Amino acid sequence: MKSHPLTDAVAPLVAAVGAAFVEPGDMVEGDLPLEWEGKVIAGVRFAEVASALDRMITQVETELGGSLQELERGGKQAAVRMLEERGAFELRKSIENVADAMGVSRITIYNYLGAIRDSA
Repeated sequence: MKSHPLTDAVAPLVAAVGAAFVEPGDMVEGDLPLEWEGKVIAGVRFAEVASALDRMITQVETELGGSLQELERGGKQAAVRMLEERGAFELRKSIENVADAMGVSRITIYNYLGAIRDSA
């Protein structure tokens, strides 16, 4: 993909949401066209929803400075709060997947979420 001021400007956002640029001629239904002065200069293809939770977990691990499994109890609670704020637990099987990533039971995740929701 050729460099363009628009793609250069939105590249960090595209990367942060797990999307990718595609050439205008390679766009398919569901791709988001990026227009500049009335001309499509690129498309943005979003990743599958199934990988959304993995991306969120990776972002939280990066922000907290370690894998979810290695975090102490307070860190795990902070991670669950961050994931909750980002909508992770709206995704199917997210409780189970986060519990596996943390090395804790589903009940532990439900308890953390209950405490978070009770304090709100």
